[in-house]
Amino acid sequence: MIKVAPSILSADYVNLQKDIELVEQGGAEYLHIDVMDGSFVPSISYGPGFVKAIRPISKMVLDVHLMVQNPEHIIPDFVEAGADIIGVQVEATQHIHRALQIIKNGGVKAEVVINPGTPVEMIKPVLHMVDQVLVMTVNPGFGGQKFLPETVAKIAELNALKQENGYNFDIEIDGGINNETVVPCYEAGATVAVAGSYVYGADDPVAKINAIKDATK
Repeated sequence: MIKVAPSILSADYVNLQKDIELVEQGGAEYLHIDVMDGSFVPSISYGPGFVKAIRPISKMVLDVHLMVQNPEHIIPDFVEAGADIIGVQVEATQHIHRALQIIKNGGVKAEVVINPGTPVEMIKPVLHMVDQVLVMTVNPGFGGQKFLPETVAKIAELNALKQENGYNFDIEIDGGINNETVVPCYEAGATVAVAGSYVYGADDPVAKINAIKDATK
């Protein structure tokens, strides 16, 4: 069964604590926090103060995805804020190994992220050092996009490398995930599913979390 990571990008900002507590009580293991700088992606979202404010009110894994240029400059701030996992885009830095090293040195789990147009080959040199790989199943920067089925092959390729080399990283998926699109991803080797509008756009978010889990039993 896949773990579910609701994305607070789709939550109700005015009632954020309520929305966080709702998904935690509903069985979500992770809370996905998209950090966007208006440069690497067009949108702007949260800073480390946001993560620091959430940390005391939730026991969920705080899964922070940095969609920012040169993330190594701000990684220490998110470590200090209480992130459990910090993800960096391979496309956003010339020093992906160093960025991941900074995360690990901070005592936080390190994740490398690839966009739909980026081949798995780009991250092979750092797979031995990561705790999680995030395969973007839409182009990053906006919620509510349609799942790109061609990304499933990349999940399978990553899973094969994981098995061949004895790696133990999780494979996370993000973008257009629902109880139907999650199935081929899970079958290909995904272990964590980010879901934003599918969960928080529903009248009953907990039912949607359960639907994703039931689809991957």
